[in-house]
Amino acid sequence: MRLALHLLQQDEETVERLTDAINAMKRSVKYCSICNNISDRQVCDICSDNKRDRSTICVVQDIRDVIAIENTSQYKGMYHVLGGVISPMDGVGPSDLEIASLVERVNHDTVTEVIMALNPTVEGDTTNFFIYKQLKNNSVIISTIARGVAVGDELEYADEITLGRSILNRVSYENSLKQNHI
Repeated sequence: MRLALHLLQQDEETVERLTDAINAMKRSVKYCSICNNISDRQVCDICSDNKRDRSTICVVQDIRDVIAIENTSQYKGMYHVLGGVISPMDGVGPSDLEIASLVERVNHDTVTEVIMALNPTVEGDTTNFFIYKQLKNNSVIISTIARGVAVGDELEYADEITLGRSILNRVSYENSLKQNHI
């Protein structure tokens, strides 16, 4: 609504330039033929980067997750964007997602680990489990990102599931010191 009101206040030339820019973006942005990330070329910058670890694939729900993980500067492997999660309530099944292409990549590339980095929701967990069942007979390690209390959070405000998973997935104190470079 605000955008519409703003555009109504602009001169016609400004609105036409915006319209042309949106049309050009729609024509030039594609999905990477390997990982389904967005790109202005057939293969995205991440998949084209020879310095990336091609033996590890991080599976994410959408492009925003790629951006979030890349912003950490902690992951140097490849990605696979599913384009959503399994959600029967929304009419989204496994065939609506890029799961078959993930299985194909794992079967034909030199992948040694698949990291499941989907949101910790019922739909995300369902999708993780479905993918696990598809890949479990391969000689690939299947892992998930850690779940737990965020740095700076207070335990009394954490929900029971998050706190419970933090307890179940605890790590040794010495390992946490090493991971945090203390």
